[in-house]
Amino acid sequence: MSQNLLVGVDVGTGSARAGVLTPAGALLGRAEAPIAMNRTSANFAEHDSEQIWQAVCTAVRAALAAAGVEPSTVVGIAFDATCSLVVRDASGQPVTVSVGGEDRWDTIVWLDHRALAEAEECTRTGHEVLNFIGGVMSPEMEAPKLMWLKRHLPQSWSRAGMMFDLADFLSWKATGSLARSQSTLTCKWTYLAHTTPAWRQDFLEAIGLEDLLAKAALPQRASPVGEDLGCLSFAAADELGLTQNCRVGVGLIDAHAGALGVLGAFTPDVTTIDRHLALIAGTSSCVMALSAEARPTNGVWGPYFGAVLPGVWLNEGGQSATGALLDHIICWHGAGGEPTSERHQAVAERITQLRQFEGIALASRLHVLPDFHGNRSPLGDPSALGVISGLTLDSDFDSLCRLYWRTCVAIALGVRHILETLNTRGYAIDTLHVTGGHTKNPLLMELYADATGCTVVRPAAEDATLLGMAMVAATAAGVYPSLEAACVAMQQGGEAQAPDPAARPQFDRDYRIFLEMLRQRQAIDAIA
Repeated sequence: MSQNLLVGVDVGTGSARAGVLTPAGALLGRAEAPIAMNRTSANFAEHDSEQIWQAVCTAVRAALAAAGVEPSTVVGIAFDATCSLVVRDASGQPVTVSVGGEDRWDTIVWLDHRALAEAEECTRTGHEVLNFIGGVMSPEMEAPKLMWLKRHLPQSWSRAGMMFDLADFLSWKATGSLARSQSTLTCKWTYLAHTTPAWRQDFLEAIGLEDLLAKAALPQRASPVGEDLGCLSFAAADELGLTQNCRVGVGLIDAHAGALGVLGAFTPDVTTIDRHLALIAGTSSCVMALSAEARPTNGVWGPYFGAVLPGVWLNEGGQSATGALLDHIICWHGAGGEPTSERHQAVAERITQLRQFEGIALASRLHVLPDFHGNRSPLGDPSALGVISGLTLDSDFDSLCRLYWRTCVAIALGVRHILETLNTRGYAIDTLHVTGGHTKNPLLMELYADATGCTVVRPAAEDATLLGMAMVAATAAGVYPSLEAACVAMQQGGEAQAPDPAARPQFDRDYRIFLEMLRQRQAIDAIA
């Protein structure tokens, strides 16, 4: 057994996952533990960061047991996480972000939309930083959430002494280091990694956060992904079940780790990496496009410099609710019930049966706009609403299946809308590398090829996000001389699926209807 094993940790919306991997990228053991969420209303969502850390420790210990390896064989660990905001006081104790006042709820979840008004204020400034987030501030970013906190929970703001993106919080728990990742600061905190100075103090003053750097204990310069933060502290090593000889790498946002796992292999030729799109799809969906030069695109986040790979620019689009939308459709429909994996499977199986008679034109007069939680990209409109056209009085199980199928079509057409927007800015995307929960949904995997016209690659890695984090850990531990070298050595390839040419006319028609529905929604909103 190798003495240079690596642990990758991936913290999502509902669970913490950990994997033990070899320097060649093989996954030896994997485990996960649930994460609690406090939902007090539709736009409010909070985590308990201590509970997240305990879930991480549980998952790492279980992954080590599943792999059957000794703690002393692990030389590196790295953490990714959702872009959730953690607030602590100067001594490191939790500070509430909840209107309920409980300090345990110290983390605003990425999907929380409490700061819609503050996000609009940021956009109205017209500041230069907006040029590097797609021109529109999202309520999912940290600046509007921080504005909301300062205005609505002033006592929490006055108590605060440290604030973290969740990935950086986990690195701090592991080492005590207050370093921040170039991934998190660039993508969520309006930090401009390609300029000096990187912080725009005039923007912070314009939105009332002139004291942010001191209040949050933020550094003047971010740390590149994969940089060595040092060894695990004694307490962290004990809780994680590892040793203090284990090095900790600067982490990144969870979707970016997935992009690293599936696109890192193309780093030797950055000039052609812009043909490839990473689609990290689960509760929500993120699309990641990399290029050798900056490509500003309205409604698409970025361009971000060095947020995934050194010297490479990133554009990030996404859909705020995809897996969550399919869950909602099942819950909402009279024939639905609980959106368990078994229920999703039963629906998918019945859709397959119905398509034996009606083909891909199944329910072709039923159309969906999937923006039930706003449109992250390419419209950049968090207030956008979902639309369903073509309903009847049918309420049986087959009507649920037809609506589910057409919602899947809409999700895939939303991805097409994003990638076609990117292609107008110099990209030449023809290949989608899909990772995340959607790889288990055969309907979506088929549609991602047929509705977009792209080749779809299903990664051979069992968990591409954990693979990406193992690449980061290997870099920090010195197993490889650079992050690029780790990516090339550890990549696992994948299985390609070409689009069906016979399906193109149907989905071209559907896409024209999709775009027309977007125009009609805009017109109705203008009248209303």
